Amino acid sequence: MKFLFDLFPVILFFIAYKVYDIYVATAVAIAATFAQIGWLWFRGRKIDTMLWVSLVIISVFGGMTLVLHDEDFIKWKPTVLYWAFAATLLGGSLLMKKNLIRLLLAEQMQLPEVAWEKLNWSWIAFFAFMGAANLLVAFNFSTDDWVNFKLFGGIGLMLVFVLAQGLLLSKYIEEK
Repeated sequence: MKFLFDLFPVILFFIAYKVYDIYVATAVAIAATFAQIGWLWFRGRKIDTMLWVSLVIISVFGGMTLVLHDEDFIKWKPTVLYWAFAATLLGGSLLMKKNLIRLLLAEQMQLPEVAWEKLNWSWIAFFAFMGAANLLVAFNFSTDDWVNFKLFGGIGLMLVFVLAQGLLLSKYIEEK
Protein backbone atom coordinates (compact mmCIF):
# COMPACT_ATOMS: atom_id res chain seq x y z
CA MET A 1 0.00 0.00 0.00
CA LYS A 2 2.85 2.39 0.84
CA PHE A 3 4.41 1.64 -2.55
CA LEU A 4 1.21 2.73 -4.33
CA PHE A 5 0.94 5.77 -2.07
CA ASP A 6 4.50 6.75 -3.00
CA LEU A 7 3.68 6.34 -6.71
CA PHE A 8 0.51 8.44 -6.47
CA PRO A 9 2.03 11.65 -7.96
CA VAL A 10 3.85 9.73 -10.71
CA ILE A 11 0.71 7.86 -11.76
CA LEU A 12 -1.36 11.06 -11.77
CA PHE A 13 1.42 12.83 -13.72
CA PHE A 14 1.32 10.04 -16.31
CA ILE A 15 -2.48 10.14 -16.66
CA ALA A 16 -2.61 13.95 -16.84
CA TYR A 17 0.12 13.97 -19.49
CA LYS A 18 -1.70 11.39 -21.61
CA VAL A 19 -5.02 13.26 -21.31
CA TYR A 20 -3.73 16.86 -21.47
CA ASP A 21 -0.07 17.87 -21.75
CA ILE A 22 3.21 18.18 -19.84
CA TYR A 23 2.20 21.44 -18.16
CA VAL A 24 -1.08 20.14 -16.76
CA ALA A 25 0.74 16.97 -15.72
CA THR A 26 3.37 19.03 -13.91
CA ALA A 27 0.72 21.01 -12.01
CA VAL A 28 -1.04 17.76 -11.12
CA ALA A 29 2.22 16.23 -9.82
CA ILE A 30 2.86 19.27 -7.62
CA ALA A 31 -0.70 19.20 -6.27
CA ALA A 32 -0.54 15.42 -5.72
CA THR A 33 2.67 15.74 -3.70
CA PHE A 34 1.12 18.46 -1.55
CA ALA A 35 -1.95 16.23 -1.16
CA GLN A 36 0.24 13.32 -0.01
CA ILE A 37 1.81 15.42 2.72
CA GLY A 38 -1.56 16.90 3.66
CA TRP A 39 -3.08 13.43 3.96
CA LEU A 40 -0.25 12.19 6.18
CA TRP A 41 -0.42 15.31 8.32
CA PHE A 42 -4.23 15.04 8.64
CA ARG A 43 -3.91 11.38 9.71
CA GLY A 44 -1.23 12.30 12.26
CA ARG A 45 1.41 10.20 10.51
CA LYS A 46 5.12 10.89 10.29
CA ILE A 47 6.13 12.56 7.03
CA ASP A 48 9.35 10.99 5.74
CA THR A 49 12.26 13.26 4.93
CA MET A 50 12.27 11.80 1.40
CA LEU A 51 8.74 13.07 0.85
CA TRP A 52 9.71 16.58 2.01
CA VAL A 53 12.73 16.53 -0.32
CA SER A 54 10.51 15.35 -3.17
CA LEU A 55 8.03 18.16 -2.45
CA VAL A 56 10.78 20.79 -2.58
CA ILE A 57 12.25 19.40 -5.80
CA ILE A 58 8.88 19.01 -7.58
CA SER A 59 7.85 22.48 -6.44
CA VAL A 60 11.06 24.11 -7.66
CA PHE A 61 11.49 22.24 -10.95
CA GLY A 62 7.77 21.94 -11.61
CA GLY A 63 7.28 25.59 -10.75
CA MET A 64 10.05 26.61 -13.15
CA THR A 65 8.45 24.43 -15.84
CA LEU A 66 5.12 26.18 -15.39
CA VAL A 67 6.41 29.74 -15.00
CA LEU A 68 8.93 29.56 -17.84
CA HIS A 69 6.79 27.20 -19.95
CA ASP A 70 9.85 25.00 -20.50
CA GLU A 71 9.48 21.23 -20.07
CA ASP A 72 13.23 20.71 -19.64
CA PHE A 73 12.97 21.66 -15.97
CA ILE A 74 10.49 18.91 -15.10
CA LYS A 75 12.66 16.45 -17.03
CA TRP A 76 15.55 17.29 -14.69
CA LYS A 77 13.45 16.64 -11.55
CA PRO A 78 13.92 12.83 -11.33
CA THR A 79 17.66 13.15 -11.89
CA VAL A 80 18.02 15.79 -9.18
CA LEU A 81 16.01 13.61 -6.80
CA TYR A 82 17.98 10.44 -7.59
CA TRP A 83 21.30 12.23 -7.35
CA ALA A 84 20.25 13.89 -4.08
CA PHE A 85 19.58 10.43 -2.65
CA ALA A 86 22.92 9.13 -3.94
CA ALA A 87 24.77 12.18 -2.56
CA THR A 88 23.06 11.80 0.82
CA LEU A 89 24.05 8.13 1.10
CA LEU A 90 27.57 8.91 -0.13
CA GLY A 91 27.95 11.87 2.22
CA GLY A 92 26.71 9.81 5.12
CA SER A 93 29.28 7.15 4.38
CA LEU A 94 32.29 9.33 3.60
CA LEU A 95 31.76 12.45 5.67
CA MET A 96 29.76 11.28 8.68
CA LYS A 97 31.06 7.69 8.68
CA LYS A 98 27.45 6.47 8.94
CA ASN A 99 25.69 3.92 6.82
CA LEU A 100 22.32 5.58 6.27
CA ILE A 101 20.81 2.47 4.67
CA ARG A 102 21.64 0.61 7.87
CA LEU A 103 20.04 3.35 9.96
CA LEU A 104 16.87 3.06 7.85
CA LEU A 105 16.64 -0.72 7.72
CA ALA A 106 18.35 -2.06 10.86
CA GLU A 107 15.01 -2.68 12.59
CA GLN A 108 13.76 -4.79 9.66
CA MET A 109 16.84 -6.99 9.21
CA GLN A 110 20.14 -7.96 10.71
CA LEU A 111 23.16 -8.13 8.45
CA PRO A 112 26.92 -8.36 8.94
CA GLU A 113 28.80 -5.11 8.47
CA VAL A 114 30.18 -6.15 5.07
CA ALA A 115 26.64 -6.71 3.78
CA TRP A 116 25.49 -3.31 5.05
CA GLU A 117 28.42 -1.69 3.24
CA LYS A 118 27.64 -3.51 -0.02
CA LEU A 119 23.98 -2.59 0.29
CA ASN A 120 24.78 1.09 0.88
CA TRP A 121 27.18 1.28 -2.07
CA SER A 122 24.80 -0.58 -4.37
CA TRP A 123 22.03 1.96 -3.59
CA ILE A 124 24.45 4.83 -4.24
CA ALA A 125 25.36 3.29 -7.61
CA PHE A 126 21.71 2.58 -8.44
CA PHE A 127 20.57 6.14 -7.72
CA ALA A 128 23.50 7.55 -9.72
CA PHE A 129 22.61 5.24 -12.62
CA MET A 130 18.91 6.15 -12.48
CA GLY A 131 19.75 9.85 -12.60
CA ALA A 132 21.94 9.34 -15.66
CA ALA A 133 19.34 7.07 -17.33
CA ASN A 134 16.68 9.72 -16.81
CA LEU A 135 18.83 12.36 -18.52
CA LEU A 136 19.63 10.00 -21.38
CA VAL A 137 15.95 9.35 -22.06
CA ALA A 138 14.76 12.90 -21.31
CA PHE A 139 17.10 14.60 -23.74
CA ASN A 140 17.52 11.98 -26.47
CA PHE A 141 13.93 10.81 -26.91
CA SER A 142 10.52 12.41 -27.20
CA THR A 143 8.67 13.78 -24.20
CA ASP A 144 6.13 11.00 -24.65
CA ASP A 145 8.93 8.40 -24.46
CA TRP A 146 10.32 10.11 -21.36
CA VAL A 147 6.93 10.11 -19.59
CA ASN A 148 6.53 6.39 -20.37
CA PHE A 149 10.06 5.73 -19.10
CA LYS A 150 9.41 7.76 -15.95
CA LEU A 151 6.53 5.49 -14.98
CA PHE A 152 7.28 2.10 -16.49
CA GLY A 153 11.07 2.20 -16.89
CA GLY A 154 11.68 3.75 -13.49
CA ILE A 155 9.39 1.36 -11.67
CA GLY A 156 10.65 -1.61 -13.68
CA LEU A 157 14.31 -0.84 -13.01
CA MET A 158 13.58 -0.26 -9.32
CA LEU A 159 11.71 -3.56 -9.08
CA VAL A 160 14.55 -5.48 -10.77
CA PHE A 161 17.09 -3.78 -8.52
CA VAL A 162 15.16 -4.52 -5.32
CA LEU A 163 14.64 -8.16 -6.34
CA ALA A 164 18.37 -8.49 -7.10
CA GLN A 165 19.16 -6.98 -3.69
CA GLY A 166 16.80 -9.49 -2.09
CA LEU A 167 18.58 -12.36 -3.78
CA LEU A 168 21.99 -11.07 -2.72
CA LEU A 169 20.84 -10.53 0.87
CA SER A 170 19.04 -13.86 1.13
CA LYS A 171 22.26 -15.64 2.10
CA TYR A 172 22.33 -13.55 5.28
CA ILE A 173 18.78 -14.35 6.35
CA GLU A 174 18.62 -16.85 9.19
CA GLU A 175 15.66 -19.18 9.47
CA LYS A 176 14.28 -19.53 12.98
